[in-house]
Amino acid sequence: MPLRLIFMGTPDFSVPTLLELVAHGHEIAAVYTRAPKPGGRRGLQLQPTPVEEAAGKLGVPVLTPKTLKTPEALEEFRAFDADAAVVVAYGMILPQAILDAPKLGCYNLHASLLPRWRGAAPINRAIMAGDAESGVMVMKMDVGLDTGDVAMAERLAITDNMTALDLHDRLSRLGADLMVRAMAALARGGLQLKQQSEDGVTYAAKIDKAEARIDWTRPAREVLRHIHGLSPFPGAWAELENARVKILRCELAKGTGAPGEVLDDHLTIACGEGAIRLIELQREGKARMQAADFLRGVPLKTGAKFT
Repeated sequence: MPLRLIFMGTPDFSVPTLLELVAHGHEIAAVYTRAPKPGGRRGLQLQPTPVEEAAGKLGVPVLTPKTLKTPEALEEFRAFDADAAVVVAYGMILPQAILDAPKLGCYNLHASLLPRWRGAAPINRAIMAGDAESGVMVMKMDVGLDTGDVAMAERLAITDNMTALDLHDRLSRLGADLMVRAMAALARGGLQLKQQSEDGVTYAAKIDKAEARIDWTRPAREVLRHIHGLSPFPGAWAELENARVKILRCELAKGTGAPGEVLDDHLTIACGEGAIRLIELQREGKARMQAADFLRGVPLKTGAKFT
Protein backbone atom coordinates (compact mmCIF):
# COMPACT_ATOMS: atom_id res chain seq x y z
CA MET A 1 0.00 0.00 0.00
CA PRO A 2 1.58 3.30 -1.05
CA LEU A 3 2.03 6.06 1.51
CA ARG A 4 1.50 9.78 1.18
CA LEU A 5 4.87 11.25 2.12
CA ILE A 6 6.62 14.54 2.68
CA PHE A 7 10.26 14.27 1.60
CA MET A 8 12.87 16.49 3.27
CA GLY A 9 16.43 16.55 1.94
CA THR A 10 19.04 18.78 0.35
CA PRO A 11 22.32 17.35 -1.14
CA ASP A 12 23.15 14.72 -3.75
CA PHE A 13 23.10 12.07 -1.02
CA SER A 14 19.32 12.53 -0.62
CA VAL A 15 18.30 12.22 -4.28
CA PRO A 16 18.40 8.41 -4.74
CA THR A 17 16.00 7.96 -1.82
CA LEU A 18 13.51 10.44 -3.30
CA LEU A 19 13.67 8.73 -6.70
CA GLU A 20 13.31 5.24 -5.24
CA LEU A 21 10.27 6.21 -3.16
CA VAL A 22 8.58 7.56 -6.29
CA ALA A 23 9.59 4.49 -8.32
CA HIS A 24 7.96 2.24 -5.72
CA GLY A 25 4.64 4.03 -5.97
CA HIS A 26 4.65 6.28 -2.92
CA GLU A 27 2.95 9.64 -3.33
CA ILE A 28 5.23 12.60 -2.59
CA ALA A 29 2.89 15.34 -1.40
CA ALA A 30 5.70 17.89 -1.11
CA VAL A 31 9.47 18.22 -0.99
CA TYR A 32 11.19 20.39 1.61
CA THR A 33 14.76 21.48 0.91
CA ARG A 34 17.14 24.32 1.73
CA ALA A 35 16.81 27.60 -0.11
CA PRO A 36 18.94 28.15 -3.25
CA LYS A 37 22.37 29.65 -2.62
CA PRO A 38 24.49 31.92 -4.81
CA GLY A 39 26.76 29.93 -7.12
CA GLY A 40 27.80 29.61 -10.72
CA ARG A 41 30.94 31.02 -12.27
CA ARG A 42 30.70 34.43 -10.66
CA GLY A 43 28.82 33.36 -7.56
CA LEU A 44 25.82 35.50 -8.51
CA GLN A 45 23.30 32.94 -9.78
CA LEU A 46 21.03 31.22 -7.27
CA GLN A 47 21.67 27.48 -7.44
CA PRO A 48 18.83 25.13 -6.44
CA THR A 49 19.76 22.15 -4.31
CA PRO A 50 20.11 18.74 -5.97
CA VAL A 51 16.86 17.68 -4.27
CA GLU A 52 15.00 20.71 -5.64
CA GLU A 53 16.26 19.92 -9.13
CA ALA A 54 15.10 16.30 -8.82
CA ALA A 55 11.71 17.35 -7.44
CA GLY A 56 11.25 19.79 -10.31
CA LYS A 57 11.73 16.98 -12.84
CA LEU A 58 9.16 14.92 -10.94
CA GLY A 59 6.67 17.78 -10.86
CA VAL A 60 6.46 17.74 -7.06
CA PRO A 61 5.78 20.96 -5.08
CA VAL A 62 8.95 22.31 -3.46
CA LEU A 63 9.14 24.39 -0.27
CA THR A 64 12.26 26.15 1.04
CA PRO A 65 11.27 27.65 4.41
CA LYS A 66 13.90 29.44 6.49
CA THR A 67 12.42 27.97 9.66
CA LEU A 68 9.90 25.33 10.71
CA LYS A 69 9.29 26.85 14.11
CA THR A 70 6.50 29.30 13.25
CA PRO A 71 2.76 28.55 13.48
CA GLU A 72 2.48 29.30 9.76
CA ALA A 73 5.15 26.71 8.89
CA LEU A 74 3.42 24.10 11.04
CA GLU A 75 0.02 24.83 9.49
CA GLU A 76 1.49 24.54 5.98
CA PHE A 77 3.21 21.25 6.88
CA ARG A 78 0.04 19.79 8.40
CA ALA A 79 -2.04 20.81 5.38
CA PHE A 80 -0.26 18.21 3.24
CA ASP A 81 -1.95 15.54 5.38
CA ALA A 82 1.00 13.15 5.03
CA ASP A 83 1.14 9.65 6.45
CA ALA A 84 4.84 10.10 7.21
CA ALA A 85 7.85 12.29 6.47
CA VAL A 86 11.14 10.94 5.11
CA VAL A 87 14.20 12.99 6.05
CA VAL A 88 17.58 12.51 4.35
CA ALA A 89 20.31 15.10 5.08
CA TYR A 90 17.82 17.96 5.20
CA GLY A 91 20.07 20.24 7.23
CA MET A 92 17.43 21.84 9.44
CA ILE A 93 16.20 20.93 12.93
CA LEU A 94 12.63 19.62 13.06
CA PRO A 95 10.73 20.89 16.13
CA GLN A 96 8.49 18.54 18.10
CA ALA A 97 5.31 19.93 16.56
CA ILE A 98 6.57 19.04 13.07
CA LEU A 99 7.69 15.59 14.21
CA ASP A 100 4.21 14.96 15.60
CA ALA A 101 2.34 16.17 12.51
CA PRO A 102 2.44 13.12 10.19
CA LYS A 103 0.13 10.29 11.26
CA LEU A 104 2.91 7.68 11.34
CA GLY A 105 5.87 9.90 12.27
CA CYS A 106 9.07 11.21 10.68
CA TYR A 107 11.83 8.82 9.58
CA ASN A 108 15.45 9.75 9.03
CA LEU A 109 18.10 7.99 6.95
CA HIS A 110 21.44 8.40 8.74
CA ALA A 111 24.82 7.44 7.26
CA SER A 112 26.36 5.61 10.21
CA LEU A 113 25.83 2.65 12.50
CA LEU A 114 24.14 4.49 15.36
CA PRO A 115 24.86 5.31 18.11
CA ARG A 116 28.34 5.69 16.58
CA TRP A 117 28.80 8.94 14.69
CA ARG A 118 25.69 10.91 15.51
CA GLY A 119 25.84 14.35 13.93
CA ALA A 120 26.94 16.23 10.85
CA ALA A 121 29.85 14.36 9.23
CA PRO A 122 29.51 10.60 9.88
CA ILE A 123 31.02 9.48 6.56
CA ASN A 124 34.18 11.56 6.93
CA ARG A 125 34.63 10.70 10.59
CA ALA A 126 34.24 6.95 10.09
CA ILE A 127 37.05 6.91 7.52
CA MET A 128 39.29 9.28 9.46
CA ALA A 129 38.90 7.22 12.63
CA GLY A 130 39.98 4.04 10.84
CA ASP A 131 36.61 2.29 11.26
CA ALA A 132 36.35 -1.12 9.64
CA GLU A 133 32.73 -0.60 8.63
CA SER A 134 29.99 1.97 8.19
CA GLY A 135 26.38 1.71 7.15
CA VAL A 136 22.97 3.34 6.98
CA MET A 137 20.12 3.27 9.46
CA VAL A 138 16.48 4.28 9.36
CA MET A 139 15.30 5.76 12.64
CA LYS A 140 12.07 7.32 13.87
CA MET A 141 13.01 10.88 14.70
CA ASP A 142 12.79 12.58 18.06
CA VAL A 143 14.04 16.01 19.13
CA GLY A 144 17.52 14.71 20.06
CA LEU A 145 20.55 14.68 17.76
CA ASP A 146 20.17 11.32 15.96
CA THR A 147 18.85 9.70 19.13
CA GLY A 148 15.62 8.19 17.79
CA ASP A 149 14.64 4.52 17.86
CA VAL A 150 16.18 2.52 15.01
CA ALA A 151 14.06 0.49 12.62
CA MET A 152 16.43 -1.03 10.03
CA ALA A 153 20.13 -1.05 9.15
CA GLU A 154 22.57 -2.09 6.43
CA ARG A 155 26.33 -2.45 6.94
CA LEU A 156 29.20 -1.82 4.54
CA ALA A 157 32.92 -2.54 4.92
CA ILE A 158 35.30 0.42 4.67
CA THR A 159 38.45 -0.44 2.75
CA ASP A 160 41.68 1.56 2.70
CA ASN A 161 41.11 2.61 -0.91
CA MET A 162 37.72 4.26 -0.18
CA THR A 163 37.49 8.03 -0.15
CA ALA A 164 34.66 9.94 1.52
CA LEU A 165 33.08 10.37 -1.92
CA ASP A 166 33.30 6.63 -2.63
CA LEU A 167 31.63 5.78 0.68
CA HIS A 168 29.08 8.58 0.24
CA ASP A 169 27.95 7.18 -3.12
CA ARG A 170 27.77 3.58 -1.88
CA LEU A 171 25.78 4.54 1.23
CA SER A 172 23.47 6.82 -0.74
CA ARG A 173 22.37 3.92 -2.96
CA LEU A 174 22.23 1.47 -0.06
CA GLY A 175 20.19 3.94 1.98
CA ALA A 176 17.64 4.50 -0.78
CA ASP A 177 16.89 0.78 -0.90
CA LEU A 178 16.74 0.59 2.90
CA MET A 179 14.27 3.47 3.19
CA VAL A 180 12.01 1.95 0.53
CA ARG A 181 11.93 -1.29 2.52
CA ALA A 182 11.27 0.63 5.74
CA MET A 183 8.33 2.51 4.20
CA ALA A 184 6.90 -0.75 2.84
CA ALA A 185 7.05 -2.22 6.36
CA LEU A 186 5.51 0.95 7.80
CA ALA A 187 2.66 0.82 5.29
CA ARG A 188 1.74 -2.72 6.31
CA GLY A 189 2.12 -1.99 10.02
CA GLY A 190 5.19 -4.17 10.42
CA LEU A 191 7.99 -1.67 11.07
CA GLN A 192 9.67 -2.60 14.34
CA LEU A 193 11.63 -0.05 16.35
CA LYS A 194 14.49 -0.63 18.76
CA GLN A 195 15.89 1.89 21.23
CA GLN A 196 19.48 2.94 20.61
CA SER A 197 22.13 1.73 23.02
CA GLU A 198 23.71 4.28 25.33
CA ASP A 199 27.05 2.47 24.90
CA GLY A 200 29.40 3.46 22.11
CA VAL A 201 27.94 6.92 21.47
CA THR A 202 30.26 9.15 19.41
CA TYR A 203 29.67 12.47 17.67
CA ALA A 204 30.66 13.32 14.11
CA ALA A 205 31.50 17.00 14.40
CA LYS A 206 31.35 19.11 11.27
CA ILE A 207 34.67 19.09 9.40
CA ASP A 208 36.80 22.12 10.20
CA LYS A 209 39.20 23.25 7.47
CA ALA A 210 41.86 23.57 10.17
CA GLU A 211 41.91 19.75 10.33
CA ALA A 212 42.91 19.39 6.70
CA ARG A 213 46.70 19.81 6.95
CA ILE A 214 48.48 16.45 6.74
CA ASP A 215 50.62 15.39 9.68
CA TRP A 216 53.34 13.25 8.10
CA THR A 217 54.63 12.14 11.52
CA ARG A 218 51.60 9.87 11.94
CA PRO A 219 51.68 6.19 10.83
CA ALA A 220 51.03 5.59 7.15
CA ARG A 221 47.55 4.08 7.55
CA GLU A 222 46.44 7.01 9.71
CA VAL A 223 47.74 9.45 7.11
CA LEU A 224 45.95 7.54 4.34
CA ARG A 225 42.66 7.49 6.26
CA HIS A 226 42.98 11.20 7.00
CA ILE A 227 43.52 11.94 3.32
CA HIS A 228 40.68 9.71 2.13
CA GLY A 229 38.29 10.92 4.82
CA LEU A 230 38.64 14.48 3.52
CA SER A 231 38.53 13.66 -0.20
CA PRO A 232 37.37 15.44 -2.26
CA PHE A 233 36.21 18.15 0.16
CA PRO A 234 37.73 20.05 1.82
CA GLY A 235 40.78 18.03 0.73
CA ALA A 236 43.76 17.15 2.92
CA TRP A 237 46.79 19.23 1.98
CA ALA A 238 50.50 19.73 2.45
CA GLU A 239 53.00 22.32 1.29
CA LEU A 240 55.54 21.57 -1.41
CA GLU A 241 58.06 24.24 -2.36
CA ASN A 242 55.91 26.87 -0.61
CA ALA A 243 52.79 25.93 -2.59
CA ARG A 244 49.74 24.16 -1.22
CA VAL A 245 48.95 20.76 -2.75
CA LYS A 246 45.79 18.79 -1.99
CA ILE A 247 46.18 15.01 -1.93
CA LEU A 248 42.96 13.27 -2.93
CA ARG A 249 43.87 9.60 -3.24
CA CYS A 250 46.79 7.44 -2.14
CA GLU A 251 47.76 3.88 -1.21
CA LEU A 252 49.99 2.21 1.34
CA ALA A 253 53.56 1.65 0.16
CA LYS A 254 56.89 0.32 1.40
CA GLY A 255 59.65 2.64 2.43
CA THR A 256 61.12 4.61 5.30
CA GLY A 257 62.50 8.09 5.65
CA ALA A 258 61.96 11.44 7.31
CA PRO A 259 58.24 12.27 7.57
CA GLY A 260 57.10 13.97 4.34
CA GLU A 261 60.22 12.95 2.37
CA VAL A 262 59.86 11.92 -1.28
CA LEU A 263 61.39 8.43 -1.45
CA ASP A 264 61.34 7.70 -5.21
CA ASP A 265 60.16 8.96 -8.58
CA HIS A 266 56.67 7.44 -8.08
CA LEU A 267 55.65 9.89 -5.34
CA THR A 268 56.17 7.50 -2.44
CA ILE A 269 56.17 9.68 0.68
CA ALA A 270 57.56 8.66 4.07
CA CYS A 271 55.34 8.85 7.14
CA GLY A 272 56.12 8.47 10.84
CA GLU A 273 55.84 4.72 10.29
CA GLY A 274 55.79 3.31 6.76
CA ALA A 275 54.91 5.25 3.63
CA ILE A 276 52.14 6.08 1.19
CA ARG A 277 52.17 6.46 -2.58
CA LEU A 278 50.25 9.45 -3.94
CA ILE A 279 47.79 8.65 -6.71
CA GLU A 280 45.75 11.81 -7.27
CA LEU A 281 46.70 15.39 -6.41
CA GLN A 282 45.59 18.95 -7.00
CA ARG A 283 47.91 21.96 -7.09
CA GLU A 284 46.49 25.22 -5.82
CA GLY A 285 44.41 26.82 -8.57
CA LYS A 286 44.74 23.78 -10.85
CA ALA A 287 42.54 20.81 -11.79
CA ARG A 288 42.95 17.49 -10.03
CA MET A 289 45.39 15.15 -11.78
CA GLN A 290 47.01 11.75 -11.60
CA ALA A 291 50.47 11.46 -10.04
CA ALA A 292 52.21 10.89 -13.40
CA ASP A 293 50.68 14.07 -14.83
CA PHE A 294 51.61 15.99 -11.68
CA LEU A 295 55.24 14.90 -11.98
CA ARG A 296 55.42 16.07 -15.60
CA GLY A 297 54.59 19.58 -14.42
CA VAL A 298 56.44 19.43 -11.10
CA PRO A 299 59.46 17.14 -11.44
CA LEU A 300 60.55 16.09 -7.97
CA LYS A 301 63.84 14.59 -6.93
CA THR A 302 64.23 11.98 -4.22
CA GLY A 303 64.70 13.81 -0.97
CA ALA A 304 62.24 16.63 -1.72
CA LYS A 305 59.83 17.20 1.11
CA PHE A 306 56.13 17.72 1.71
CA THR A 307 55.53 19.71 4.90
